[in-house]
Amino acid sequence: MKNILSSFTSLAFVSILFFACNKVDHKDLFTPYVAPSKPFSPISDSTCLSGTLNGTLVAGKTYKVCGNIIINDKDTLIIQPGVTIKFEGNYGIGVKGSLFSLGTQANPILFTYDSTTLVKTDAIGAPVANDPAFKGLWTGIIGGPACPFMIIKWTKVEFGGGKPNGTVAAVGGSGYPLYFQNPTGIFVLEDSWIYGSVDDPLRTFGGKVAIIRNTFEKCGLTGGEAFNAKAGTIGDFAYNLCVGMATNGGKLSNSGVAVGVAATEVRMYNNTVINSGYRRSSAGRGGSFNFEQNAAGMAYNNLIVNCKFGPRVVQSPLADTAHIRYGYNFQYGDSLSVVRQFVPNLKLSTAITAPQSTDIPNIIPLLPTGWKIGDSLSNAIVAPLMGTNNPLFVNGPVPMPAGANLQDIAVVGSYSFRLKASSPCIGKGFTGFTPKGDVPVDAKYGVTELTPPGKDMGAFQYNGTGNQH
Repeated sequence: MKNILSSFTSLAFVSILFFACNKVDHKDLFTPYVAPSKPFSPISDSTCLSGTLNGTLVAGKTYKVCGNIIINDKDTLIIQPGVTIKFEGNYGIGVKGSLFSLGTQANPILFTYDSTTLVKTDAIGAPVANDPAFKGLWTGIIGGPACPFMIIKWTKVEFGGGKPNGTVAAVGGSGYPLYFQNPTGIFVLEDSWIYGSVDDPLRTFGGKVAIIRNTFEKCGLTGGEAFNAKAGTIGDFAYNLCVGMATNGGKLSNSGVAVGVAATEVRMYNNTVINSGYRRSSAGRGGSFNFEQNAAGMAYNNLIVNCKFGPRVVQSPLADTAHIRYGYNFQYGDSLSVVRQFVPNLKLSTAITAPQSTDIPNIIPLLPTGWKIGDSLSNAIVAPLMGTNNPLFVNGPVPMPAGANLQDIAVVGSYSFRLKASSPCIGKGFTGFTPKGDVPVDAKYGVTELTPPGKDMGAFQYNGTGNQH
């Protein structure tokens, strides 16, 4: 075997040298939110909500929604801690103005479907066909093309993703639990949960974003990434736990970008992605992280367990390979089908990912003479990697539970993806770069904390920082 780094093309990056790969500084394009001098009027919970809203949903109250809600241009809806919002049908919130869902760790906010008979079907091996997680029982929170701010903190969003109708369809025609589409707006999702979706639980079509310390569970029926960034999305995706995604944890693409808008560039670091990629209906796609169609960014310190593919740099349509940096990613697989795709091959997945010496495991010493980027890994090469390299979660599906299929692990349940003291993920992270950091830091009107890269692999740092779920 030989070390082939010297023979790789420009795709083969020595990760530690490339911590400053910004193409453009976008900070001057955005203006911080200025709160009004007078408090927003409280909104009563005595009647079912529909129509236009402008004001405050009051802490601790439960509101029912019996029709589409619109937040008009220049209006603002503030949701205080402990509010529960129950949708009584396929209705949604169309956000032309601004929305601030400001839960706390002690008093999170809940968006859900109003049903006394709804039962989650999260048992291992439960059939997908009738699973309410994939039904889209209400539409979602749909940001309009001029929505300046959508800030969501300590908020649970479940059973969303139905097809928009009526006034919400006029704001955005596609159904996602969370959708943001203003290329000059600011989107924050931090310390929150999304459970269930028909497609992507979170899609951004441009804008500055901070998606930090969240949990995504059982999202996407036959397709869907935890975070699908398109059309000039700029920002950070970090410390997120993604379990049972149909496709990927994070996908970056520049499809749909408008003329004059900078290309998509996101730093994806310190995420934990578990058993993802197995409900994707299209062959050769999905599993952990994707760079596609002229998108740039980073993928460092991610912990990837039993996913269909390792990180993919897609050849067609080609990602912005000149501005992509990746490495220091930790992978584990229980089967040959998984470990053979730690470095996805070109024939099966259109990927041109270069193995990195900083990854765990380091594939490079195992590669035969003449191996080229995109070539497959033979069973003989990868067989020693199967079932080794256990990340040592406090309590996780490693190895896979007896009788379970890879697609069966789709929720957190009773698992804890924190690291034991003996975990090989501790101290193996790369901290020689910074977050993209384009979103303003603010306790209410920006990102509360833009957590920097961690020294441990994955979303949960052994010192207690990172994901708090």
